[in-house]
Amino acid sequence: MIFVESRKKKEKTLKAKYPNAIIIDLTSKSESEYKVFSPFYPHGNIPVPFSQNVLSCSVEGVWQGLKVFESNDVDISKFNITDMKGIKRSVRVFGKIKGHREGVNGIQILDYKTARKEIFIKTYFWLLENKLEKEVEKLVDLAKKRDIVFLDYETNTDIENFQKPISHAGLVKHYIEKMHIIYRTPIQTKLDL
Repeated sequence: MIFVESRKKKEKTLKAKYPNAIIIDLTSKSESEYKVFSPFYPHGNIPVPFSQNVLSCSVEGVWQGLKVFESNDVDISKFNITDMKGIKRSVRVFGKIKGHREGVNGIQILDYKTARKEIFIKTYFWLLENKLEKEVEKLVDLAKKRDIVFLDYETNTDIENFQKPISHAGLVKHYIEKMHIIYRTPIQTKLDL
């Protein structure tokens, strides 16, 4: 089985709760090879939804770049950040969030629920399918043999729970469990939300 826990929990606590599991940090602060699963990681050439021929270095760059505030519109400079720093845009600086623009030049502003599904989740799944195939296969192989605990700062794994930010580790868990149906069946081709 695959579990998602907070990166802030002590290793001793996690090992007591999951004594036979492999613990894997999927955050940008990870010191392992799995850091590449962070939405902040600069893979490059990630298509920006609803924006023909526009690419971003990271998934988080897409999410933050298309965000629209009371006093600030899209910020395409977020698409070009490669050091994983200064990507976030906050309400303290720009005021209330109005939503996410449906593409760089889009007219419509998407509400949070729609944007999370149509921008963040779809972009993250695109990353898993197009940039992290080998790493996903490695996790699938591990999950077939042992339990895995993914660490993330967010722990909401319910795609339909909009009260808390979605965990990207939770998205990896969903992807592996649904796409690879790790319990001994072959890989499917696309994930439907």
